Amino acid sequence: MRIISGSHRGKQLIAPKNLPVRPTTDFAKESLFNILNNYFYLDSIKVLDLFAGTGNISYEFGSRGCPDITAVDSHAGCVQYIHKTAAALSYPIEVIKSDAFTFLERNLSSYDVIFADPPYDLPEQDLERLVSLVFERNLLAPDGLLIIEHSAKISMEENPYFDHDRRYGGTAFSLFNNV
Repeated sequence: MRIISGSHRGKQLIAPKNLPVRPTTDFAKESLFNILNNYFYLDSIKVLDLFAGTGNISYEFGSRGCPDITAVDSHAGCVQYIHKTAAALSYPIEVIKSDAFTFLERNLSSYDVIFADPPYDLPEQDLERLVSLVFERNLLAPDGLLIIEHSAKISMEENPYFDHDRRYGGTAFSLFNNV
C-alpha cells in the first residue's frame, strides 16, 4: 500500500499480514481522489472513514492536508495499526474501535465526505442500511458525498440518494448525496 499524493507522496506502508483487510488498489484510490478533487478542497473538509481496515484511505486524506479525519473499524489489530501509523505520519486521525453501523446510530457529527469500504460479502440490504443511516441521521453535510466501495457485481443505482458510480475492474465506487 502506498500514499499516492500530498506530503507523503510515494510512501510505502506495510500493514501486518494478519489483518482481515482488502486495501483499495492504488489505481482505484487515485481515481477516487481525482473525483474528490473536483468536489472539495481537501484541506478544509471533515472526513469519516468507515470499515477503515489498514487506514489506507485515511492516510491519503491526511497526506493531502485534510484537517479532520475519523477512522472507524471493529478489528482491534486494524485500530492499533491505524493509531501507530497516523502518529508516525503526524496525521490528525481520530481512530475509533466500533462496528460501523453502531457508530452511525450513535454519532451526532456531520461530515463532508463519508467513505465506506465494507467487506465485499456484506449483504446488499446492509449496504442499503448504511446509506439509510447516513441520510436518516443527517450525518452528511450540505453538498457532502457518501462513497461506498463495493463489488462491481452490485448496482446501487435504485437508491434515491444515488448520484453515480465509477467502476474499476471488480471494484465500484457508488456516490450518494442529499441534493
